[in-house]
Amino acid sequence: MPDPTPLLAAAERLADRFRAMPQSSLTRQAPAGLALARAMARASGAEEEIPDAGVFVVGDQIAVAAHDLALTLAATDTPEADAVLAETLRAIAEL
Repeated sequence: MPDPTPLLAAAERLADRFRAMPQSSLTRQAPAGLALARAMARASGAEEEIPDAGVFVVGDQIAVAAHDLALTLAATDTPEADAVLAETLRAIAEL
């Protein structure tokens, strides 16, 4: 069972960055942030895709998706869970 604490910390930092961005930067970065949130939602087993609700909510979408994924990973004891955690942390760091 992987420890989701690093995921939550990294995702919250990234979400806070999105929440504090000026609109010009947010407009450029929002599509990548939404894609990350959607990838985390898929990894957590969500059946519905996160909607494009506008650039001003992307930070919140990242945070919620990360929390859902952390709960899923904490309840999973497989090698795939470790791989998902590592890949998600890499994606957050790249963004």
